[in-house]
Amino acid sequence: MNLANWLKRSAQIAPDRSALFLGRDCVASYATLWQDACAVASWLRAEGITAGDRVAIFMKNAPDYLTVFYGIWIAGGVVVPINAKLHPREALYILENSGSALVFASPDLACDAMFPRTIAVPSPAFETLRRTARPEEITPRAPDDLAWLFYTSGTTGKPKGVMITHRMLATMSLCYMTDVDVVSAADATLYAAPMSHGAGLYNMLHVRAGARHVCPVSGGFDPTEILDLAAHFKRTHLFAAPTMVKRLTQVARASAAEGVGLRTVVYAGGPMYNADIIEAVELFGPRFVQIYGQGECPMGITALSRADVADRQHPDWRRRLQSVGRAQSGVEVAIGDAHADLLPVGEPGEIMVRGDTVMPGYWQNPHATQNTLKNGWLMTGDIGFMDRDGYVTLQDRSKDTIITGGSNVYPREVEEVLLMDPQVHEVSVVGHPHPEWGEEVIAFVVGELDEKRLDQLCLDHIARFKRPKRYVRVDELPKNNYGKVLKTLLRERFAKPR
Repeated sequence: MNLANWLKRSAQIAPDRSALFLGRDCVASYATLWQDACAVASWLRAEGITAGDRVAIFMKNAPDYLTVFYGIWIAGGVVVPINAKLHPREALYILENSGSALVFASPDLACDAMFPRTIAVPSPAFETLRRTARPEEITPRAPDDLAWLFYTSGTTGKPKGVMITHRMLATMSLCYMTDVDVVSAADATLYAAPMSHGAGLYNMLHVRAGARHVCPVSGGFDPTEILDLAAHFKRTHLFAAPTMVKRLTQVARASAAEGVGLRTVVYAGGPMYNADIIEAVELFGPRFVQIYGQGECPMGITALSRADVADRQHPDWRRRLQSVGRAQSGVEVAIGDAHADLLPVGEPGEIMVRGDTVMPGYWQNPHATQNTLKNGWLMTGDIGFMDRDGYVTLQDRSKDTIITGGSNVYPREVEEVLLMDPQVHEVSVVGHPHPEWGEEVIAFVVGELDEKRLDQLCLDHIARFKRPKRYVRVDELPKNNYGKVLKTLLRERFAKPR
């Protein structure tokens, strides 16, 4: 089933119900959202878009993100969301690799020279498009047809397109209702994190419920603004990275705010320290749920329930709070070795998952697919263990991904850019704990160190948030007998007093 049917049903059931908000201002009812999405679909069909064609969205958070999103689905297309923080060169790679026919982009991201088939949103052209609305039939899609092409990266630094189907998204949404929280028409979801990622993945279940969709006027995460909007809308849902939860707690405590109207905060995307979540629960109460997922199994591996996060009576509550919870209803989760063979309870190994929220593979990348899907299991690349009660605890990331402010930075892609400088002989990039952002990017450089020149090199080729915050010149990089850089030693060296 094409999930655009969920929008159509909500528009039929309650056409006058408020759907899209910019701050406190309602900008579209469900009838208007449906009508405008149909206008986008009409335009796309006129442009030659047919079932299975990829259409990219390179937009900052805005109400019309969902207008475009559902217009693509109504036309039978595949949505290719691109993180608005990415450098245009990185966005271009995704456009080319996905074979996207065209791209909808925020005005300051639209680059006609680089993206020849671009329509800016908003723009006079988009408003003309919106006025051409007419009833549209939803292009039928099978459950296993591609719906969303999500680009992630591995240690190679080259983005891979995760193929996400309509079945995966439907299962993920229904599991949310079962394992995370119940959503009703009285609720509001607040998009403070990028809609191209986790926050946007939750739009479908809120559309299905006929809930309200709120984009902050700031376009991002401002704790004071979030607390104000939550108090205004009541029954507000928020998806947040752990660093966002910490900042929200700090601001609320400083202003004596109690988080009125903040009903549920789902946190994921990085390590949440026990001290931080304990403080958040003490201040806000039992409003927090943790989920664990990845692009290859979006939002759908495990969940640590509201009750578990808030529990302080169970003998093992601290250990459980360090976990990522238990398997969600749509999947099986296990711990295995490198061959996907199961390991005994309590023994650490690679976290594996299988079920209807697991990807069928990577876009046009059979080698990566074969390495990731083994014996019917998705090998997550994360190391952890499971206790006898089914709680999964992550011990380490087998990949050296750095998570800063909820966004992933892959060391290899930063290293490759720095090595473009002829005076840099070797380089290794690692993450270092940071009190506000979770981790900061540190570059160890062998060769001549000109920070200004290296900064500019990064700004010319990759997103600003991936740029190293600190550079350290070293005579040589520590390596093992096989020549592999020992990043653990680099992290330890940086942590020592100097």
